Amino acid sequence: MALSRFKDLFQCSRAAVIGMIHVKALPGTPLNRHGINELVEMARQEAFAYKEAGVDGVLVENMFDIPYLMGASLGPEVVATMTRVCQEVRSIIPKRIPCGIQILAGGNKEALAVGKACGLQFIRAECFVFSHVADEGLMNACAGPLLRYRRSIGAEDVLVFTDIKKKHSAHSITSDVGIADTAEAAKFFLADGVILTGSATGTGS
Repeated sequence: MALSRFKDLFQCSRAAVIGMIHVKALPGTPLNRHGINELVEMARQEAFAYKEAGVDGVLVENMFDIPYLMGASLGPEVVATMTRVCQEVRSIIPKRIPCGIQILAGGNKEALAVGKACGLQFIRAECFVFSHVADEGLMNACAGPLLRYRRSIGAEDVLVFTDIKKKHSAHSITSDVGIADTAEAAKFFLADGVILTGSATGTGS
């Protein structure tokens, strides 16, 4: 079922090419150097580039908000700014091309809210099943609360794709659980798809 939902969403026989829009540092973060209008305009320019390139999907992420806060500590300014950015991106990217969002770090509930408000098709979630130690701290599984929240706001049309054995993290506490078993657990807990990466951004899977 999960694979069929992925294929239905991206509608391509080959591997889907998803363009990343890394929003510059948001208000209140240590690296912030731009006002909200500037942040939005830079994201718009990236969206136009992906539209011209003909990618299969677009994912918006607050990549430059380092050092990251974990979900419960994220402020309303993050959700507000990402909503504004995603509204603009969604208005540029053709409707046939799915758009998604990830809010770092572990802002899965916040991402669902933005996704629902902006008409996005998916989110990238962290720590859906099992716990791990990320560079932000200890993260615990969120599948139960996250999918109940999705149901409560009527966002079941927003798919949840989840990282397993996430990069930039230590997994010694689940060293007896392999990648395949982790993926099976995510499937059992109703993830719409899983994401595999290397140990860090830019490294091989």
